[in-house]
Amino acid sequence: MSSTELPSVPPANVLPRVAPVGVEEGERLRSVRLPGITLAVRSRPPAREGLPRALYVHGLGGSSQNWSALMAQLADTVDGEAVDLPGFGDSPPPDDGNYSVTAHARAVIRYLDACGQGPVHLVGNSLGGAVSTRVAALRPDLVRTLTLVSPALPELRVQRTAVPTALLALPGVVTLFTRLTREWTAEQRVRGMMALCYGDPSRVTPEGFRNAVQEMERRLQLPYFWDAMARSARGIVDAYTLGGQHGLWRQAERVLAPTLLIYGGRDRLVGFRMAQRAARAFRDSRLLTLPDAGHVAMMEYPETVATAFRELLAETAGPRAEDGDTDESMGG
Repeated sequence: MSSTELPSVPPANVLPRVAPVGVEEGERLRSVRLPGITLAVRSRPPAREGLPRALYVHGLGGSSQNWSALMAQLADTVDGEAVDLPGFGDSPPPDDGNYSVTAHARAVIRYLDACGQGPVHLVGNSLGGAVSTRVAALRPDLVRTLTLVSPALPELRVQRTAVPTALLALPGVVTLFTRLTREWTAEQRVRGMMALCYGDPSRVTPEGFRNAVQEMERRLQLPYFWDAMARSARGIVDAYTLGGQHGLWRQAERVLAPTLLIYGGRDRLVGFRMAQRAARAFRDSRLLTLPDAGHVAMMEYPETVATAFRELLAETAGPRAEDGDTDESMGG
């Protein structure tokens, strides 16, 4: 193994069992086996039959749990599911150890193809926003609308507060960080994460904080947790450097689906200044800016995000022409 390679982890079938991720009242968590991956999928029964389908994709270090509040808000609007990307939440690592944006996008495509129920309203946050952008660009037949909350699209000048996340991509940093923070409690880690991701951490309810601490305790028992974080962080950095047709901004320009962009004015990970650039890149976009929100507006302001999502659906109601290519080949 070269000095730049990350250590391997045991295959999924020999990993130790830990407690499953938390499931809110009314939610269901199931496991779906697909070629090369196993995905945990969170769902909530829709208010009635026949609602359009939605799929939610979380960000780096997150899980399908990040969407519970918004899923509950939108249960009367869509039949929603949220995936745990490979190596996150309750999904084991991918068989090939590939955590690139391309690989995550391929996982989403495989799941949607396996469902075979037509295009969905695709919703992504952070890394999940980059993944969803790639899915929408390469498989327009699978995406009815696209909603991106603080998407991790390339920035010319990276936020200083985002540097620690980017550092995870560097060889040796995860081992060093793990050693330096060995004595940190799950509660300390969660407080640090919330300070980074929330515009106002005081908005987190006591129950929400307890659930986050329990989830952090669970994650720290997983032998592949830091490996998945590091490889996915490297995948974001690699995606930022891709040029030509595989570059994320070029793919944003290819997206045919009506797009809702949501940016937080207190986002410490994705620059608020990127909002206007994104609005120009996506051809059929509308922009919602939330001055007091941080990186996870769907968790901080689920009612506001749900209202904007319903407005998007109202604007775009009706049959959609299935034009554009359906090429699943991906670079990176």
